[in-house]
Amino acid sequence: MKPRRNRKQAPSFRKLLKTSKLKLDNKLKNKQYKQESTAKKYRKDQRKLREAVRDIGSRTPVPLDRCKKKQPVIEEHDVEEDSLPLDMMDEDDLQLMREMAQRASFLTRDLSSSEPIHATKRKQDNVVEKYEKMPRRMKMEPEKELIHLLPIKDKRGIIPQSMEKPVIPTEEQDEEEEMEVQETEDLRQEPRLILTTEELLLVRRTKLQEKKTQIALLASSILADPENSVKKLKELRAMLMEQDPAVAVTVRKLVMISLMEVFKDITPSYKIRPLTEEEKTSRVKKETQKLREFEEGLVSQYKFYLENLEQTVKDWKQMKIKKSEVVSLKAYKGLAEIAVKCLCELLVSLAHFNFHNNIIVLVVPLINDQYKQIADTCFEAVKRLFRQDKVGQASLAAVKVISGLVKSRNYDVRPEVMNILLHLRIKEVEVKKDAEDITAKKKFMSYKEKRKNLSRMQRKWKKAEEKLDRELMEVEASENKEKKIKLHTETLNIVFLTYFRILKRAQKSVLLPAVLEGLAKFAHLINVDFFDDLLVVLHNLVDSGDLSYREGLHCVQTAFNILSGQGDVLNIDPLKFYTHLYKTLFGLNAGATNDDTQIVLQCLDVMLTKRRKQVSQPRALAFIKRLSTLALHVLPDSCIGILSTNRVLMQTFSKTDILLDSDSQGSGLYLPELDEPEYCNVQNTALWELHSLQRHYHPVVRIFAAHLCAGAPSEGSAALRAKLSRRSTLELFGDYTMNGMTFNPPVAESVLNRKAKVRMHELNDDLQELIQTHLKKVSSEQLDFASHIKAQST
Repeated sequence: MKPRRNRKQAPSFRKLLKTSKLKLDNKLKNKQYKQESTAKKYRKDQRKLREAVRDIGSRTPVPLDRCKKKQPVIEEHDVEEDSLPLDMMDEDDLQLMREMAQRASFLTRDLSSSEPIHATKRKQDNVVEKYEKMPRRMKMEPEKELIHLLPIKDKRGIIPQSMEKPVIPTEEQDEEEEMEVQETEDLRQEPRLILTTEELLLVRRTKLQEKKTQIALLASSILADPENSVKKLKELRAMLMEQDPAVAVTVRKLVMISLMEVFKDITPSYKIRPLTEEEKTSRVKKETQKLREFEEGLVSQYKFYLENLEQTVKDWKQMKIKKSEVVSLKAYKGLAEIAVKCLCELLVSLAHFNFHNNIIVLVVPLINDQYKQIADTCFEAVKRLFRQDKVGQASLAAVKVISGLVKSRNYDVRPEVMNILLHLRIKEVEVKKDAEDITAKKKFMSYKEKRKNLSRMQRKWKKAEEKLDRELMEVEASENKEKKIKLHTETLNIVFLTYFRILKRAQKSVLLPAVLEGLAKFAHLINVDFFDDLLVVLHNLVDSGDLSYREGLHCVQTAFNILSGQGDVLNIDPLKFYTHLYKTLFGLNAGATNDDTQIVLQCLDVMLTKRRKQVSQPRALAFIKRLSTLALHVLPDSCIGILSTNRVLMQTFSKTDILLDSDSQGSGLYLPELDEPEYCNVQNTALWELHSLQRHYHPVVRIFAAHLCAGAPSEGSAALRAKLSRRSTLELFGDYTMNGMTFNPPVAESVLNRKAKVRMHELNDDLQELIQTHLKKVSSEQLDFASHIKAQST
């Protein structure tokens, strides 16, 4: 039986294999130290070799042919071929040595080489063989760097692991690779073929189709999921910088239009405001954070897109092309047109979104552009903006830009810049008190009424109900209307300020007609404080004689619009304006359709019909007579409008039937050439023009003339039918307009006209038969003109 071994004295196998961590670290450090010391020693030897070569190269070599020929005593065992005298060497070796000596000695053949040269070392080699075997550069292996890995532990102990650091290609290898790439490119370019026009078009069509597909895919993916497609939106916007000269212009145009449509679709219906610092640091839900990131990315990309459009327009306006651009000036003009169209569309469609004022600043000055197509595009866009602007915020911003533009250009702008103001939707400008009076306020019960009529519980419910009603009223139209009126008042103040500046400083400017027309439209909204000064200015303009016919009509219209509105309380007799219109009525163009007739009809309505109490009987009769005479000279649409005005005047003023009587009604003679309507003795004449108008070729003119001859009755057989009597003067003028140079209404072909046409065809047939008879007679005679002439000569 084996003796039992004491466990305390017998060491365990696990203890024998166990090694302390400190010992392992020391072993690893020792191995690393040895490797480092070996590397340092190797580098030190190499440095000494380089210094030795440098010392040898610094010595001045002596040519071999200058050496003194000495024959020292040389022992046999000390003989070396390198030190043999010249006369004991072969001729080939001598020749080679001389050539090498002339090149500055072979000892200094390559000073940049790191190869050591030991002149005192004895060898049994031939000189030529030594030179041929000697390399030009010593091949030195680079020092290998090691990367220490985790050690491995087994029965033998811990085995350290390491690996060589990957070798990075040297500069020479990089240069060689670059040379190979360059040579490959050169080889590709050397067999460069000249493509035909059809091949070039085919290549361009292929590239363009690829770009179109890419644009369509990006746009459709953005529209499918806008919140997760901000990167794709950025990628699509980056295509605005297309540099391929074959498709650059077309691709940029397509991207501009595509981005415009994309922004119109994905833009929210509210303005995105920037986040505050508190909102940025606060914790929110994932959905809220995702929405914020989308809004931030959308606003950023929209801003960059607008900047690209702006830069395109600016480059074209300055007629300068950047050196990096690959498009011509003509192509850049087309890009500018597309950019302006995109800006105009965004101006109208995204009036509620960010950077709208920036778009207004870009688009409005382009109305004054010399290029008509761009100017018309911007004009139509701003007009649409004015018409759809219900609140007035965008209109106010545009009017501010127009006012600044006119002032900065010293009133040297196109008339369209001022004509655009005529499309403003401003119908009322009232003070806050009037607005409050118009708005119906909801009455709430007082505390005494509640206590008297309601119980405690009812009062509690009534209080809550009134609180809710007050909160709703804050959001309702009452405040919106106040805001609207406030914006309209500020807008109109800027408009009138611009108008008054032009009337004061630039009365001979081309903007004067637009100013007068604007004053005529908004005159009823002008402050009463400006009435006296404005009427004096208008009177001076009329007396100057420098105005055109249309400008004079606008002056008259403005003056009477002022007096018919708030100026009705003023005690002013506008006799000179009556005289001016009466004198210039015959200046109306009778040979072409124009808008002057419409202005004349508006002036007559304001001067005579609406101010019937301030108009004397002789003045009204004089205007009726002159208008009847004018109706003989103008086109049917103007004639119908004038006769409709006479009908209203004959029904408004009494005793106008004296003009239908041919007998004289007083002393004196009618003076039609006199310019004063009060003193022309109109009561001594008659409306004989109506009898001529009853034979007019237009049927409606004949109807109106017969109606007026009967005294313009409202009932009876001579009264007008409802279709004509219920239409206003301006409506009748528009209904029978002849702007298309066509007869309105179409002429009905009567039976008499048909018979006349048949008779004309019969006469034509008889004439053709007679001509054919005479031609046959002439051809049958066949006169010999030569013999006839010869007979006459003899």
